[in-house]
Amino acid sequence: MGIRYLKKHAALEGHVSVDEAEGLAVWMAAQRRPAVHLGRCESVHAAVLQVLLALRPRLAAPPADPWLSLALAPAAAPA
Repeated sequence: MGIRYLKKHAALEGHVSVDEAEGLAVWMAAQRRPAVHLGRCESVHAAVLQVLLALRPRLAAPPADPWLSLALAPAAAPA
């Protein structure tokens, strides 16, 4: 599916591919307080994971996948 950019957050859904990484980084950099919703996210490409870890957005909803949730735990912690 990819990413839907909404007013309050970016919703990552289904399998998020490498093609989405740059757009996500640009969108998050433009936001005052970026947030992502991962409730319907099944998997992300490593490049997308790197963007999430580097820019540390607020998690509006964690992913259901236990590994992805654990991998993003540092991003969910306060800076």
